Amino acid sequence: MINYFNEVFQSNVDKPAVLFNNTVFTYKELIASIDNWRQFLRNHSIFSGETVAVKADFSNEAIALIFALIENKSIIIPLNVSSVDNANKLLISSAKHIFTFFDDDSFEYDVNSSNFSHEFYNELNRRNTPGIVLFSSGSSGMPKAAVHDLNKLLLKFNSKKLALRTLNFLLFDHWGGLNTMFHILSCGGLVITCRDRNPSFICNLIETYSIQLLPASPTFLKLLLLSGVYEKYNLGSLQMITYGTEPMPESTLLKLKQVFPDIKLLQTYGLIELGVMHTKSKSDDSLWMKIGGDGYSHRVVDGLLEIKAESAMLGYLNAESPFTHDGWFKTNDSVMVEGEYLKILGRQSELINVGGDKVFPQEIESVILELDFVKDVLVYGESNSLVGNIVCAKIQLTENSSQEHLNIKSEIKKYCRSKLSPFKVPVKIIFTKEDLVNSRFKKNRLNK
Repeated sequence: MINYFNEVFQSNVDKPAVLFNNTVFTYKELIASIDNWRQFLRNHSIFSGETVAVKADFSNEAIALIFALIENKSIIIPLNVSSVDNANKLLISSAKHIFTFFDDDSFEYDVNSSNFSHEFYNELNRRNTPGIVLFSSGSSGMPKAAVHDLNKLLLKFNSKKLALRTLNFLLFDHWGGLNTMFHILSCGGLVITCRDRNPSFICNLIETYSIQLLPASPTFLKLLLLSGVYEKYNLGSLQMITYGTEPMPESTLLKLKQVFPDIKLLQTYGLIELGVMHTKSKSDDSLWMKIGGDGYSHRVVDGLLEIKAESAMLGYLNAESPFTHDGWFKTNDSVMVEGEYLKILGRQSELINVGGDKVFPQEIESVILELDFVKDVLVYGESNSLVGNIVCAKIQLTENSSQEHLNIKSEIKKYCRSKLSPFKVPVKIIFTKEDLVNSRFKKNRLNK
């Protein structure tokens, strides 16, 4: 696969490849940076099959290093440079070589005296192929380290498609972000990077660089709508918004379609264990979608989605195998089925059991988010001796609302009763000013 990328780069030498810190780097400059990294790897005896951590955000040099490491058949561990959990991830993955990039694209290089061996690392060495270790977000528990044969993940990029001017919004340690980068570069397109991911900065980038495609999380899109900053910028170039990484509240999707009626909305579906698969939304304002594509099959067992993929990981470094004996990955996603379409309800592990009735937090959150004075909400269960669990809600109010308002809890419960079954109405409501999302703009299910 690296040969395919090299051919694309060579045939587009004069075209822009990476926009970083308001500076455009051409494919010729990207090729030169990759060559410099090849030399660095040789000079520092970074051998094929060794583990190499790259703590970065998307930049010209970080991207060039990734391609040099692929060619070197290294086992790559991409990390978000600002993550507070990097030390733990470095320990889990046993990274031998560590690169840390800074805002100006300079870097530091360190070496660990690690002789860690694992059957999955040994298998990659036997295959003589590059590998990658991807971590789960940890939003519902300890992050898991998924080990992949990177060539299998890259095979989907072996065909040239139209590259829209795309913002690389998702983070460097997120397969969605890397997937976007590989897609753009495999088509000879321009990777538009961003250091700041607040709504105003993103809208300014869209206007300034006529961005056509915005891949983002539902949580970010909700913040964008709530901020209202989209009204201050010309977003006329934007043709498509894709959303994934977590369930989309239906109330947010409907508002998004109302505000951006001419922009196509597409739900994506991917997992660190399998990669990103092809999806087709039933309509722009629908959460029903088809999933699959070449190399993917799916089935539903007892209401839970299972997927078989040619690009599936070898396994976890720090957890038991999630595959069935015949190779199906148990996603833990509870789904509804309507013909060829699926609707993701939420993770089975997040389900709240109230007296035998199943409650998915996302359904309640979607209803509460319809209230104008609610900025964000996190719904969770709390143990109760009578019914097993009760529904609780931690709520952020908008700046112009006051949690001192005596009737505000009553208003929330009354609205929920008008939309939900009685057992789904929150029993306990707590107001907070703390962020309810993590650094990946996903709801932090541990933040209770």
